[in-house]
Amino acid sequence: MRDTRRFVTVVGVLVILVATAIAASSQSSSIFGGPFSNLTPDQLALFEAGSEDFQEVEEVEDGLGPVFNEASCATCHSQPAVGGGSTRLETRFGRLNGGSFDPMVESGGSLLQDQGIGRVGRYKYDAERVPREATIVAQRRTTPLFGLGLVDAVSDATFEQLARMQERSTPETAGRVSMVIDLANKNKISVGKFGWKAQVPTLFQFAADAYLNEMGITNPLFPNENCPQGDCSALQGNPVPDLNDDGTGVTNFANFMTLLAPPPRGPITADVTAGEAIFRSIGCANCHVPALKTGHHSVRVLANQTFFPFSDFLLHDMGSLGDGIAQGDATGKEMRTAPLWGLRAITTFLHDGRAKSAEEAIQAHDGQGLDARNKFNSLDGRSKSLLGSFLDSL
Repeated sequence: MRDTRRFVTVVGVLVILVATAIAASSQSSSIFGGPFSNLTPDQLALFEAGSEDFQEVEEVEDGLGPVFNEASCATCHSQPAVGGGSTRLETRFGRLNGGSFDPMVESGGSLLQDQGIGRVGRYKYDAERVPREATIVAQRRTTPLFGLGLVDAVSDATFEQLARMQERSTPETAGRVSMVIDLANKNKISVGKFGWKAQVPTLFQFAADAYLNEMGITNPLFPNENCPQGDCSALQGNPVPDLNDDGTGVTNFANFMTLLAPPPRGPITADVTAGEAIFRSIGCANCHVPALKTGHHSVRVLANQTFFPFSDFLLHDMGSLGDGIAQGDATGKEMRTAPLWGLRAITTFLHDGRAKSAEEAIQAHDGQGLDARNKFNSLDGRSKSLLGSFLDSL
């Protein structure tokens, strides 16, 4: 309860000295893609080993494929440094069946693997295609991983408390927690925090999921290979049918992400401070919550830390901005609030990368984001410029 009360206090305070707070904490790194400062030698060794594995290019003999998206984590998570995001888009598809979303698993959905390992004996593994029967096709942009160890260290109770607080104070924009299965914790129902739909509860599960679904590497958490285009008989030609990773790779990926520092904040000027006040006044901070607080953690730099992601990591009904894909606990209209830290290093915006600027992204807001968009449009030119200065500092 004490952590929750302190968290609520932090959320209610104007975050004017964010840069000073980050610079003074053990979280900071002076560059994008660096580890937390003040790691122990053993922790730094875990980060470096994880980084090496994260950048390794998988080969067919390692278990790559038979269908996959990329052969290395770093191929997608590369901008502005390893661990960042990219403009790489993946495709999801499905259809409505009696009003319910059908992921079309029998056709290889809902995630399309857009590469294949080619011919293996009498089998040929080509890139998957969106089936003609699909009525929903959505693109998903690769997101940065900076600082997500802090998000992972926030207790489920904190997110639940935040959702209740929003319901009381700003019901028109209140988010809800995404409740999903934590596969590594006896299938416990836990709060989802990662992915565009908050469909993943932990960084460990995030790593294991990506290893299978993006690279085709089976592992203890996800031991079953994806059936190419939904045809499981094609797996008879899988060149590496046994478990591809014994869990070592998943652990290394999770270590790297856990110990990857938040993005460094840009200079805080008078214009930036004024812009943040405008950001809050038009309701952006209702969902893009400035501050969160971690709980107890075995890694000291992650324990009881206040940090500034500018997201509540909750699901919100985004109306027409939703991608139509139901995933985890999220409906087709719901999306997880995207964190804004590191925004200045992003070149395409929104889940599908359609927006080429932060202002374009604001203009696309709908549903629970519509009121903030309308208030943005009512600002004068000077106020919009100040808000832009704030966003450019993140």
